[in-house]
Amino acid sequence: MPDTPQISELAVEAAVQAALAAIAAAPDTAALKAARSAHAGEASMLAQLNASLRDVPNDQKAALGKLVGQARGRVQQAIAAREAELAVAEEQARLAAETIDVTGIPVKQAVGARHPLTTMMEQMSDIFLAMGWEVAEGPELENEWFNFDALNFDPDHPARAMQDTFFIDPVERHLVLRTHTSPVQIRSLLERELPVYVVAPGRVFRTDELDATHTPVFHQMEGIAIDKGLTMAHLRGTLEHIARSMFGEGARIRLRPSYFPFTEPSAELDVWHPTFTGGARWIEWGGCGMVNPNVLRAAGIDPEVHQGFAFGMGIERTLMFRNDVSDMRDMVEGDVRFSQQFGLVV
Repeated sequence: MPDTPQISELAVEAAVQAALAAIAAAPDTAALKAARSAHAGEASMLAQLNASLRDVPNDQKAALGKLVGQARGRVQQAIAAREAELAVAEEQARLAAETIDVTGIPVKQAVGARHPLTTMMEQMSDIFLAMGWEVAEGPELENEWFNFDALNFDPDHPARAMQDTFFIDPVERHLVLRTHTSPVQIRSLLERELPVYVVAPGRVFRTDELDATHTPVFHQMEGIAIDKGLTMAHLRGTLEHIARSMFGEGARIRLRPSYFPFTEPSAELDVWHPTFTGGARWIEWGGCGMVNPNVLRAAGIDPEVHQGFAFGMGIERTLMFRNDVSDMRDMVEGDVRFSQQFGLVV
């Protein structure tokens, strides 16, 4: 087996330029797929350079990790941009080949309604924007490195098994339907200068059976803050503000010790819901904690200088206990009557 390549700015830049040239030259989606496999797949030069990080001295890991991570991010962004360009061009070609009967009788359709999950995510995003945070988005089809490796998931972690995560064939491409919006946090750390205060709302996927309390497609609101001197006190204050904004001034939170690979220490987040149907009570809302130093190193950040906290909560779960929705299947069946009952504001 050949030796792993040595990491240097020249080697990384050469790999990136070769990838960008191949991506730009792809005339269609099939060619782009081949370029993706050659320059962003497991056997690509960037993947080999990333693998060689384990052999570099500890005092160089942060700088070289950031160098390789940013390079892979540039390539992924170029692929996404070219993919969008080709999709538009191919759609225009299809439309040009089709004929439309403009003399047909129009079909009147009833006015629909915005889904309450959408309005709730926008409301929560507005709360963070008012606090000075950014709202970030990312791809739903995600590279396994962003979804697991950069977040300190071990190779044998149960979440990486195919019975829990949707892998894209062939599995060797290491592409998954993202299981959380945490990859957006990693992308934000690689793309932005510190300090970073980012919240990431979006759709995620897990191999759950659809029932009253589970669905294979759902939505999350995750946030990350990286700065100097951040502590659990800052995390608690942020979450208390969000809880009061969402559930009223009588709401409060509590944190119970837990474990997540990407935070240390970690906690389960409970909220005291003062207007819950049947009486005020504590309800599990999400997870949170201080960002694990390994996650910071994966993004090229020195954990001795910068610290941070992260949190996440499910939008469907929030809608269920805030608005007394008893069956999650009502949210995905597409019945406009479900959305209309919420009006314009959740």
